[in-house]
Amino acid sequence: MKTRQVTIFNGERFEVPQCIQRIDHQSTHGWQVRYNGTKLFSDHSQDGSGAAVALAAAVKALQARIAKAPAPSRLQRRPSGTKTSGLPVGISGPVVRQRAGSRVRDCSFAVSLPCYGSPPRGRSVYIGTENTYTPEKYHAALAKAVALRGEAEAAYQRAATRARRAGSKALVKDGVEGA
Repeated sequence: MKTRQVTIFNGERFEVPQCIQRIDHQSTHGWQVRYNGTKLFSDHSQDGSGAAVALAAAVKALQARIAKAPAPSRLQRRPSGTKTSGLPVGISGPVVRQRAGSRVRDCSFAVSLPCYGSPPRGRSVYIGTENTYTPEKYHAALAKAVALRGEAEAAYQRAATRARRAGSKALVKDGVEGA
């Protein structure tokens, strides 16, 4: 998990993991966990002397939240407002093309399959040629495209959660816990 150096108002420096923010206002001093909701861990002091204890508690709470909740997904959930086809996110088409050496055009759906940690892959789902195209084939191909996209999104979510949890466990090994 990524960490950063944070210097608080009294000059103390801390190695702080992502998803934890420092809050220093008039009468509020502490660390706020921002993962699956928010929670403030107060220093219980005006001079910042309790910051290390509060950060240790915040890191522990962050690790508990990461262990229980899935990682937040960065995948787009709804089609953009400019998409006019009415197809779900990640599916476009039907794409009509004529391949070299063929006398008949064919059509298919283009499906974007997200992959955690790497660029999305593209996949084509065949519908039919201009001679064999039917509404039934269109709906069957669309169902297959939606299923492919759904499987890829689920795999993406599992990989993101696995990576987030592995990063959380690394906090203890790197000595961030208890800062």
